[in-house]
Amino acid sequence: MDTNNLKSILTKIGEVNPEYTLEKQVYNVGDLIQFIDNPSEEVQLAVVQKNPNSIKYIQNPTEEVQLVAVKKNYRAINFIENPTEKVIQLARSKGVKI
Repeated sequence: MDTNNLKSILTKIGEVNPEYTLEKQVYNVGDLIQFIDNPSEEVQLAVVQKNPNSIKYIQNPTEEVQLVAVKKNYRAINFIENPTEKVIQLARSKGVKI
């Protein structure tokens, strides 16, 4: 099943039962963030707090989101396309070679 079909199914579930909207379920299953177009910073932060590696599904995460992910798991920097200098310095301080 491709991601577009899965996103469609998840969206339909949320339409039938608003308790299970994609936006609400992302707090339980962080990897669902990949199906949300332009998630808010609040949602991004909640997701990386639980699973820092979920940052790989976030396009252009803010520096704050990057910092939280790398503080939780310094190897999460490997999933950040364009880490800020501050994030790079944090990862280096943890022993990551960049």
